[in-house]
Amino acid sequence: MTANDHHNHGNDHDHGSASGGCGGHAPNTEDLAKANSDDVTECLVMAGTPVLKSDAEAAGLYRDYEGERYWFCCAACGPLFDADPDRYANAA
Repeated sequence: MTANDHHNHGNDHDHGSASGGCGGHAPNTEDLAKANSDDVTECLVMAGTPVLKSDAEAAGLYRDYEGERYWFCCAACGPLFDADPDRYANAA
């Protein structure tokens, strides 16, 4: 039964951690260099991580909150934003 318990534990949602991060989801340097500056922003959840707005929108990696749109570097950031949107929106 221990194996089953372990298997079921794997279904828990990851709420992120300082060591978890979204490493490797940022656009590569070449894509950033080609992008229009209006298409580049920073992920609010993973501060310092560049995001191409067009790529994020195509992948559904954004939220609209209080009349503003916020883009994310990976799928893990949306739920973190949802849990405390004021924290991230006010940091923008």
